[in-house]
Amino acid sequence: MPKILVVDDEKNILELLRFNLEREGYQVMTAVDGVAALELARTGRPDLIVLDVMLPGQDGLAVCRDLHQYPETKNIPIIMLSARGEELDRVLGLEMGADDYVTKPFSPRELVARIKARLRRARSELAEEREAGRTEKGRLCFGRMVVDEDRFAVYIDGVKQDLTPKEFELLRFLARRPGRVFSRDFLLEQVWGYDYAGDSRTVDVHVRHIRQKLENLLEGSQCIETVRGVGYRFREDFQC
Repeated sequence: MPKILVVDDEKNILELLRFNLEREGYQVMTAVDGVAALELARTGRPDLIVLDVMLPGQDGLAVCRDLHQYPETKNIPIIMLSARGEELDRVLGLEMGADDYVTKPFSPRELVARIKARLRRARSELAEEREAGRTEKGRLCFGRMVVDEDRFAVYIDGVKQDLTPKEFELLRFLARRPGRVFSRDFLLEQVWGYDYAGDSRTVDVHVRHIRQKLENLLEGSQCIETVRGVGYRFREDFQC
C-alpha cells in the first residue's frame, strides 16, 4: 500500500491522521519538524506528504521548496495543512509546488479522500509517462527546447529559461500530452489544485507569460495553441 509521510508539530493531529490513514490500509510515517521531514522524505521515499505550514524551525513552505530541489523527492505529491485560511497563504503554498491545501480544522474523511484522489492522479501521470517512454531520462525534447523534469527547468539551446514554478508546471503538464486539448478549469484543477480560489483567467495569464518568455527564442513559434472556446493544447507537431 502507498506510504504517507505526515508532518505536524501537534501530536494529536499526527495520531488522528495515523489512525484514519492506517484504517484505510496506508503505511504512515510521521515527523514533527522540517529537518526530520526532509530526511524522512529522502530516505523513506513516501508516495505522498501531508505537510503542516507552521512548523518549528524550518516552516512547511520552506520544506516544500526544498523537497522540489532534490531529484528523489521533487515529484512527491504534497498536501499542505494549515490553520491559515487567507487566499495569499494558499497561493504561496501552491506556488511553492504544493498539490493541494487543506485548512484546519479539517474533516479527516475529506483529507483521506483528497489523498486518495491525488494518489490516483499520480499513478495516472506515471502511466502516461511510461507509455511515452519519458521516465528514464526525465526530459521532454522538442528540438532546441528541452523540458527537464529532473531540474524543474526549461532550456532552449542549452540556456535555462526564467519560468516561475507554476509556469513550468503548466508547460510540463501540456508538453506531456501533445495534441490533447484541456479546458481552463481542468488545467486549474490539475496544476493549481481543484479547490484553488482563483478563476480561469489565471491560466490565460500564465500561458501569456510562457509565450512572452519563449517566443523570441523560438523565432515566433508557439508551442502552446489556443483552441477557441475550449482551452489550450501543446502542439503535437512542435519542434524548434
